[in-house]
Amino acid sequence: MELLLALVVGLSVLGVFKGIRMYRAEATLPSDLALALEVGSTRTTAVGSGLDRLGMRWAPLVLRLMGPKKVSAKRHKIDMAGNPDGLTIDRYAARRAVYGGLGAFAAFAMLAGGQFLLALLMVAFGLFWGEVGIWAAIRKRRDDIDRTLPDFLDVLAVVVSAGLGFRQALDRVSEKYTGPWADELRITLRQMDMGISRRQAFDELRRRNDSEQVAMFVTALQQGEELGAPIVDTLIAIANDMRRTDAQNARRRAAKAVPKATLMVTTFMIPATVLLMGAAMLLGSGTDFGSLAGE
Repeated sequence: MELLLALVVGLSVLGVFKGIRMYRAEATLPSDLALALEVGSTRTTAVGSGLDRLGMRWAPLVLRLMGPKKVSAKRHKIDMAGNPDGLTIDRYAARRAVYGGLGAFAAFAMLAGGQFLLALLMVAFGLFWGEVGIWAAIRKRRDDIDRTLPDFLDVLAVVVSAGLGFRQALDRVSEKYTGPWADELRITLRQMDMGISRRQAFDELRRRNDSEQVAMFVTALQQGEELGAPIVDTLIAIANDMRRTDAQNARRRAAKAVPKATLMVTTFMIPATVLLMGAAMLLGSGTDFGSLAGE
């Protein structure tokens, strides 16, 4: 009996020490959540937090149904969106489960009422509403980065020409900026601080962003480094090329908008104007509509 009591006490003490050691041990975070913490956007909205709590128990099932390839592709898209409101792959799966359940419930309710079109809309809501948010975040983030990058390169070129090294200048200038581009630079700088080579860190920067200007910046920077070109001249040339590309894209968008505007005017405004003028002329002619109707 005493031996059994001593064994129980010993196991309890061992469990306490193990718990203390686990408590003091440094926890490791998943890569997607670590990235969200790095950019400082883990604070989600109240609605998003409620959706996460509702669907988190179904998130592993959703991830298994998606498969490894789709999960990897979706994680890449979330990275390109900049982890909006702290979105991670687990939170995405939880919200997709909630949206799918709400869409299925609403679709059955609409089918019971004979409203087939609304039922299809509810099914589409359940399947694609989470994708719409990611797509919109990717587009907004890309536009913000494209708008910020040329001015950033001009400032960076001035700071480098003042005598600072490229790494120190990048750190100094990134502190003065806010937004998605500043977040990406901080991630890149942190990766270089952890021992990743500058080339690999900038390759990761290009992979995380769906932006032609970021790809142009990284490619030109790496080519200039390989050829030994002065970094200031390279930065100024990249900024000028980006502004030239923006101007060409603006002209291209304007050229595409003209036929659309012409089609809208031809389809809607001209017939409506003709009908309005005909009705005004008919009413102003003093025609007796009662006699025309045979009354």
